[in-house]
Amino acid sequence: MIRNGISSGSFEELVRKAYVDEAFSMVNDNQKKITISSVSAQTGLSRKEVKRLTELDDTHHSDIEQKYNRAIRVISGWMNDKRFTDASGKVKILPMDGDDISFHNLVKEFSGDIPTKAMLNLLHDAECVAIKDNQVELIKHAYVPGKDSEEVIRILGTDTNELINTIDFNLTAAENNKRYQRKVSTAVLDKDAIEDFKILVQKNSQALLEELDAWLTQNEVDAEDENARYISLGIYYYENKDQE
Repeated sequence: MIRNGISSGSFEELVRKAYVDEAFSMVNDNQKKITISSVSAQTGLSRKEVKRLTELDDTHHSDIEQKYNRAIRVISGWMNDKRFTDASGKVKILPMDGDDISFHNLVKEFSGDIPTKAMLNLLHDAECVAIKDNQVELIKHAYVPGKDSEEVIRILGTDTNELINTIDFNLTAAENNKRYQRKVSTAVLDKDAIEDFKILVQKNSQALLEELDAWLTQNEVDAEDENARYISLGIYYYENKDQE
């Protein structure tokens, strides 16, 4: 937080907002009547403060998530749609414009109403694409925001929230209803093997995620469909830097 210029006051505001949002969510899950007073009692915040926090504008955060989701959809479409891959399944280098197979049409189909130039800049800042002679090449299959620290924090915060919620769910869920949560670890790995393990993780994990992403793409419905649901699967690598 400090590294990214977030003051203690701003952090406190985020925590207060999270407390209030979670309190409303918990009451709603239990199908009880939601009131400012009940949330105030749960959180220890005044009713005036709860009301203020519930009225905070989330538009900016929604815009960040929308950009992130649409960038992922463009990359996924590029990798999985047969129109944008060759006979061997490798992604094509796309001309910027054209009537059929072009970067413009890729963005138009998979990103909704985001302009082609804006999406190009987004992917270029994240070092996902290379541009040469009015052609666009996909050079990185995973989208991670580039220069926008706030965007990175927002996305990583979402990932952290999903992992913690999975752990919390599994603590009380029936044995046959637990969500998938596994890891491998060792405390005695030869330090000279760490870089080899990182390469192995990167290769195998990326391949698995791309396979799962292709399956998800084939089974998606329209966002407005009443059957539409959000799910995710994440993989992380951890190393104790204090041992370096």
